[in-house]
Amino acid sequence: MELVVGASNATMRSLLGKLGGLLAQEYALVRGVRSDVQYINDELTSMQAFLRDLSTAPDDHDNRMRDWMKQIRDMGYDIEDCIDDFAHRIPSDPSSDVKCLFIRTRFYELRMWWPRRDIASKIADLKVRAQQIGERRSRYGVENPSKLPRVRAATYQVADHQLPNLQLIGTKEPVGMTADMKVLEDWLATSGTGGYEKQAVLSIVGFGGVGKTTIAMALYQNARDKFDCRASVTVSQNYDEDAVLALILKQVKPQESDHKKQGNTGSSDVKQIRSEAMNHKELVEQLKSHLAKKRYLLLIDDIWSAQTWEDIRKCLPDDDDNTEGSRVIVTTRFQAVGATCSHRDNIDRFHQVDFLDDKDSKSLFDRSVSESNNSKGSMKEPPPDEIWKICRGLPLAIVVMAGLVASNPDTLSDKWKEVCTSLFPESVPSLTLDGVTRILDYCYNALPADLRTCSLYLSIFPKGSRISRKRLIRRLIAEGFVSEKQGLSDEEVAETYFNQLIKRKIIRPVEHSSNGKVKSFQVHDMVLEYIVSKSSEENFITVVGGHWLIPMSTNKVRRLSVQNSGSEHGNSTKHMNLSQVRSLTMFRSLDQLHFHSFNNGILQVLDLEGCKGLKEKHLKDMCRMLVLKYLSLRRTDISKIPSKIEKLEYLETLDLRETDVSELPKSAGQLKRIVNIFGGNKNPRRGLKLPQEINKETMKALRILSGIEIDEKSTGVAGLHQLTGLRKLAIYKLIIMKDSETFKQLRSAIEYLGSCGLQTLALNDERSDFINSLDTMPAPPRYLRSLELSGNLNRLPKWINKLSNLNKLTLSVTVLWMDTFELLRNLTLLFSLTFSLSAAKQDEAIEDILEKNKSVSGGEIFVPSGGFKSLKLLRFFAPLVPKLSFPKDAMPALERIEMRFEAFEGLFGIDTLDSLQEVHLRVNSAADEITNFIVDDLKAIKKPKIIVDHVITS
Repeated sequence: MELVVGASNATMRSLLGKLGGLLAQEYALVRGVRSDVQYINDELTSMQAFLRDLSTAPDDHDNRMRDWMKQIRDMGYDIEDCIDDFAHRIPSDPSSDVKCLFIRTRFYELRMWWPRRDIASKIADLKVRAQQIGERRSRYGVENPSKLPRVRAATYQVADHQLPNLQLIGTKEPVGMTADMKVLEDWLATSGTGGYEKQAVLSIVGFGGVGKTTIAMALYQNARDKFDCRASVTVSQNYDEDAVLALILKQVKPQESDHKKQGNTGSSDVKQIRSEAMNHKELVEQLKSHLAKKRYLLLIDDIWSAQTWEDIRKCLPDDDDNTEGSRVIVTTRFQAVGATCSHRDNIDRFHQVDFLDDKDSKSLFDRSVSESNNSKGSMKEPPPDEIWKICRGLPLAIVVMAGLVASNPDTLSDKWKEVCTSLFPESVPSLTLDGVTRILDYCYNALPADLRTCSLYLSIFPKGSRISRKRLIRRLIAEGFVSEKQGLSDEEVAETYFNQLIKRKIIRPVEHSSNGKVKSFQVHDMVLEYIVSKSSEENFITVVGGHWLIPMSTNKVRRLSVQNSGSEHGNSTKHMNLSQVRSLTMFRSLDQLHFHSFNNGILQVLDLEGCKGLKEKHLKDMCRMLVLKYLSLRRTDISKIPSKIEKLEYLETLDLRETDVSELPKSAGQLKRIVNIFGGNKNPRRGLKLPQEINKETMKALRILSGIEIDEKSTGVAGLHQLTGLRKLAIYKLIIMKDSETFKQLRSAIEYLGSCGLQTLALNDERSDFINSLDTMPAPPRYLRSLELSGNLNRLPKWINKLSNLNKLTLSVTVLWMDTFELLRNLTLLFSLTFSLSAAKQDEAIEDILEKNKSVSGGEIFVPSGGFKSLKLLRFFAPLVPKLSFPKDAMPALERIEMRFEAFEGLFGIDTLDSLQEVHLRVNSAADEITNFIVDDLKAIKKPKIIVDHVITS
């Protein structure tokens, strides 16, 4: 095992690097302390080697070994805390400045006398502690790992997993449920006689991991277009009723249509804040009022008690107030709870989910192995049937074991049989909770050390939440759990870890970006429960107020996750010692948390995404967190960033998306280590003003600059030339005069950055003519992988068909004509193509443009045959989508078509597209009769699958 049961070598390497840095600072240490630091450095190096040896030994270590490892872990943390705390208290060596050297040196020695004495005292204590830990191992007989029987260490080459297959997530029917799904879908859709006009409840009951949520979500997705509104929430053991009600209300309330929203000034955000600020009575009144005369569908996942259901039921309309045939789907592990929810004969329905039979178990196992391998014939030898048979038909166990098998393709059949025997030496008729834990234990311990750390880190996020892949990756880097390896950057290494977690079925993708990469994922409830328990046991992450009933930690809190379930979550940190927290994640309100409880000298990650109650005093406190690397204020209600943000000299990621912050202070240009800056809001298009001063020396580490706004007053445009390491530039709002100095500087900067390695370029130009000027660029930005040109686009750049690396392209609907398809057809790596409306224009103007485009194409757009060899996703988001026709040989790899519209003129030839699996139609409630008739006609097609979602708009 590693420092924290699989914590990455990067953690120890980081610590040893800091000790080495301290030794190099002649001026920082009191005489005599250097030998103590050197002793600690050497001792930790030996301990690291000892722990690495343990990772190749059996994992059933006795209590003495576990306790000794815990002592090493805690000491390592304390040493790093000590170093980080003093790093900002001891300034640079005054001898670097020769002016008035004698006076400066004397003044420095006086000012640094106490900090140096203080660190000397703490280091002396840590040296004694390191000696005692070493002696204690011998005194209590903790065995040397060289004497223990060896097993093959779990290792893999990160470079082998760098590039996953780009793919889309389709809707899959749960294995073994074909007949039952048809019956249940028919029941959900029926309304009319025999009590079906009343609100009715479907209880889905079964053992944890049997697939209740999978079945419920499939029903929810397949039946959603039969209802006026819908909502899905997770409840679990420990939940906050008001938070659940607010989430339901947010989902069922009318939404503004997309093109209206883009012309909005943010009122939808205000509505959301107000709904979350309602008291219980207001929430109930609004929810009942809104649902009273509508046919609604609710999914309430993982109910643990009859009282929980009763509390939620009281907040819904009474039977007399809703006779529209509304349906509620609940899932629960307990028969008695399910029976209580569905107690009315001839109205409600009770469905018991059983374990799979052998045929379906084998089918699920083979499918899961195939998905993880992404290729046929990669296994050296077919795995034996014993592997899926020991799972006794439990889908979760089958899928997790399939991930383990797929990740070890060289393991022979006999070895797998030994594994099965070791897990279940006795024959068991069915899988119990203990059996599931055994399987999860084995799969967890079979992970390489770095992946164990990444798995434990998932416990930060609440149960049932959709987690952003990019958010996880950036946080892992900021925590120091990922470092450069085998010629790959830290971000590329983090991507390989993420891909491995998917392959091993630790996490499940739920949404892909239009570039084919995973956008968000979830962790299965039972897997997350296991991870949270393991993380708590190892004092890796402390979860407060989550869905899990975990005893309060008596250890020093290192990473704190304050979640939003349970009414007492706000006070549960009251008696905790928070002075050594290195990472803080909040998922609700800051009202009960005080930043002065934290040690500003060691806090490295502060993630407040979506939090309410953020005030100016909190922002001032943040500017004192001198070693902060990751700061997310996304979706908070802040409007200004203090000028003292420049003190955060270690800051790497600053996320201000979906806030009211319109500009950064001038001092932000002094953030020397900043890598990612995110701001603005896509809908509506609002940008973060470009920093006033940009120069290569202070912002040379910048890789992503996203969500910015440029106008004639933007003084930093010329400095964009200096950002030669920039990989992504996204301009949400562009208001500049043609042939102005700013226009010329931006044009020149994009030309230059395009030759330096720019991979993503997004430009939204509603009022200028800038994007049309790109046509005359002398050379294409050859490294581009993603290009978005939105707004007032009149023509495509001629060089666009030379972008050989391009896999994602988004264009304004203003260029939706046949010549566009002809120009793009030979882009060999193009994965997704989107035509969208992002400009805040009047409907009539857009309709005029689309009508003009149609007239050029003779009233119908024919997609050319041949070409588009890699295109899998085609999307159209506009008020009006014209008639589209596909000949037989068009887009041979196309898997999905997505459309969002108010008016639609038809889709022809889709039955000739051999790879097409799904067509998603999002129909605005303002759609006319002809459009609805065309949509209904399409729904009759059996293949591909047509998924229609009617959106009620205000």
